[in-house]
Amino acid sequence: MNRQISDWTGIGAAMILSATAFCSQQKSQAELGARSSASIGLPEPVRDGKVSLEKALAARRSVRHSSEQSLSLAEVSQLLWAAQGKTDERGFRTAPSAGALYPLELYLAAARVTGLKPGIYRYRPDTHLLNRVSEGERSADLRRAALNQNSVGEAAAVVVIAAVYERVTRKYGDRGVRYTHMEAGHAAQNLLLQAQALGLGAVPIGAFNDESIKKIVGGSADEHPLYLLPVGRP
Repeated sequence: MNRQISDWTGIGAAMILSATAFCSQQKSQAELGARSSASIGLPEPVRDGKVSLEKALAARRSVRHSSEQSLSLAEVSQLLWAAQGKTDERGFRTAPSAGALYPLELYLAAARVTGLKPGIYRYRPDTHLLNRVSEGERSADLRRAALNQNSVGEAAAVVVIAAVYERVTRKYGDRGVRYTHMEAGHAAQNLLLQAQALGLGAVPIGAFNDESIKKIVGGSADEHPLYLLPVGRP
């Protein structure tokens, strides 16, 4: 009799755990669906610009002050594509990635972008779309999270590069963290050079409170912010 009770108890516990896991999975899928509900198509990126790579390299400088002018949606499209855009039907992107595992996630904090409501957006490289995460300008919040650096508060838009290390470490172990950081550098430099080619000002920022940035952009628990890239018109 005691054996039967123990067996039934075990079965009941397993059913509860299974139901809990199912509900958790359903909740995650619902949250992802909610985050992806508002999609904004981006203009097709230009693949043959007027400024040569050599000119962009020679002229690139960190620009820490922006005017109050807005960016265009086409410029935002070009910047995001330069950092992580898809360049091949097999899914390859503008920046190299160890094992083509692509651990980076890009967020756009739009303050002044023509044709785009102020808010936080997640870039989807596979479809070249923006998914709205939240509405409302967050420039002041971002500036405070970045230790009150004016370049962050003044920018027309801030691109946040975050990483999910597990996408790489599950194959390469601890070395995957290094590979992820290398990739973030590749993506950031692509964006900085693209900004220069477009006549825009940008600067890489590494000093900020990680948890505050994650909260502002609505990042998931496994995402780790690595870069802020404020962009504006000089």
